[in-house]
Amino acid sequence: MNLEDVAHRARVSTATVSRVLNDIGLVKSTTRARVLKAVKELNYHPNLHARTLASGKNRTLGMVVSNLENPFFLDIFRALEAEAHRCGYEVLVVNTDYQPQRLVAGVHAMMGRRPAGLAVIVSEVKTALIRELSQAGLPVVFYDVGVSGPNITNIRVNYGKGMQRVVEYLHDLGHRRMAFVGHHTSLGPLSVRKESFVDTMAGFSPNVEFTTIADEDGPVGGRQAVRRLLESNFAPTAILCVNDFMAIGVLRELRDQGLSVPGDVSVTGFDNIRLAEFTNPALTTVHIPRERIGELVFEALAPEADRPAEPGHDVLIEPALIVRESTGPCREG
Repeated sequence: MNLEDVAHRARVSTATVSRVLNDIGLVKSTTRARVLKAVKELNYHPNLHARTLASGKNRTLGMVVSNLENPFFLDIFRALEAEAHRCGYEVLVVNTDYQPQRLVAGVHAMMGRRPAGLAVIVSEVKTALIRELSQAGLPVVFYDVGVSGPNITNIRVNYGKGMQRVVEYLHDLGHRRMAFVGHHTSLGPLSVRKESFVDTMAGFSPNVEFTTIADEDGPVGGRQAVRRLLESNFAPTAILCVNDFMAIGVLRELRDQGLSVPGDVSVTGFDNIRLAEFTNPALTTVHIPRERIGELVFEALAPEADRPAEPGHDVLIEPALIVRESTGPCREG
């Protein structure tokens, strides 16, 4: 089935069919309805590559993420995809698994497709790649790792402030012995949360004890971190996790170890993924507006006719503490 078949069925020219499918030019409403009816009857699917060549405008956006298994990244993707589909774009996604070499390969593969724009939602990016993308002239959005420029928008979250609020909240509940559970803590955006934890706890010295531990991102890593923590004979009254994804595993392992939450140990996450309110107990966490981030990404990458493109800029997001049932007063106090 091709464009000529649709034109023959609708009794119009192929140029008219093209104008309808690409939503360009003036077409009578009755003619448009006839073309769309023919498209439906013939089950015609436009050749997107040919459409791009004809219009000179690619309707594809690229997105590179560190861990698509983590609902945090998936939520941003879903929000971006929803906006993209609403405006006639498609989104291609690449997962790096926090591996810098896979990030470079993924970005180069995306650039080879000449997308309308590229979102780099990762923690492991190198300066050289940021420079390369800045010089490419392609609209790019970085999340937490880039530097804004003429074609670069950088969305940042005040992770340090968010973690500081969690520590202060737990300290106010009487907790004096806390542990931080993270992953890939040498990477910039992830190390910020760990450093904020350490700095805030140090500010309460000498009346507090604290430690940090790292494992793989996800529930399995959270479980393994708790086992190692308890084997070290450091018994925290509160465990602060770098994200909700790891906190899910922390909750499970504490339960398997016979410890109650929050009776014996309070637990916090970070991100406020949808699962956070359905864990047992519901997870105290820090809210990051993933849906809004996805919308901001689309606005930066694919400006429409009724919304002019903005030059590259920085967007700072302030996180909010969400208190649920996984935290409570320290019994020891």
